[in-house]
Amino acid sequence: MATPDFVLALREKIGTAPLWLSGVTAVVIRGDEVLLVRRSDTGAWTPVTGIIDPGEQPAVAAARETLEEADVVAVPERLARIGVTEPIVYPNGDESQYLDLTFRLRWVSGTPAPADGENLEARWFTLDDLPPMSDDMLGRLSAAVDDRVETRFEI
Repeated sequence: MATPDFVLALREKIGTAPLWLSGVTAVVIRGDEVLLVRRSDTGAWTPVTGIIDPGEQPAVAAARETLEEADVVAVPERLARIGVTEPIVYPNGDESQYLDLTFRLRWVSGTPAPADGENLEARWFTLDDLPPMSDDMLGRLSAAVDDRVETRFEI
């Protein structure tokens, strides 16, 4: 996974100590299909995820990550869910935890492809034929495909 330059700069100062970061999950919908990527680090199928750059609007980050990771242009429609991930310890010892903002996006154009090396595959799945995913990712996906207009808060 590509680590943003600002995170590398912080790591020079704090080492592997826990780092609180803001991230996005982009659930891209096309009709009755959802865009998923298979991560190169874990092999897991997930919606597109990524870190918000300093000063970047979260909805813009969701659209940017979708284009960078899956070569798909999509437009954010709504904030679907706000939650906090479990703490993560990476193989190099770095510790992080994320505030996750899950957005529902509408597909505009593009054929899914693993565009930046962070994923092994990118493709559409029908909502009734999803690959195995973690409960957390299923919760993010569920919040975005739900027709509710209000945001879900994980408590």
